[in-house]
Amino acid sequence: MSNTTYTYDAELRVETGTGASRRLRREDKVPAILYGAEKEAVALTLAHKDMIKAQESEGFYTHILTLNIGGESVEAILKDIQRHPFKPKLTHLDFQRVDATHKLHTKVPLHFIGEDKVTKLGATVVHQLTEVEITCLPKALPEFVEVNVSDLVAGDSIHLSELKLPSGVQSVELAKGEGHDQSIVTVKANKAAPAEDEEASDAAE
Repeated sequence: MSNTTYTYDAELRVETGTGASRRLRREDKVPAILYGAEKEAVALTLAHKDMIKAQESEGFYTHILTLNIGGESVEAILKDIQRHPFKPKLTHLDFQRVDATHKLHTKVPLHFIGEDKVTKLGATVVHQLTEVEITCLPKALPEFVEVNVSDLVAGDSIHLSELKLPSGVQSVELAKGEGHDQSIVTVKANKAAPAEDEEASDAAE
């Protein structure tokens, strides 16, 4: 496995069902399914230790992955990941095949920059969204979308329509029409301490 190229080894899984999945997990493997691109879905297994390491990287959720399955390389994106409710274990993964000629429908994280500048001015940045739903061809898939808040002051906000999406990338919500221009971030002024509290503090000093 290479975290740089997001390439992982997978094996075809013959046995399916709850019992088979439990046996795989005891063998330190993760059951998975690969579907999409108008092809039949196939059941897979991957090494649990590899997937535990992979899921720590943000790129695992947003990059196009390469699955090596029986000598064949298949490009896919992660669509769903299921975790044990209290143990540090993954219980199932869903992958969707990538077709270079068909648009992907997925989510990418928002990276907020300049928050420290807003904080120094006595305001608080409130995140309304932490990821954005997009459609694009595989070659245009961004790892994340930046949101620059450094010039905002109390009372300001940024909406989906103000995002600078890369070329070839469209917002799913905005495509729905009016009324879907969601707020991404707002800035609120920090509450000042009551004057009497300040006087009491001065007197104590």
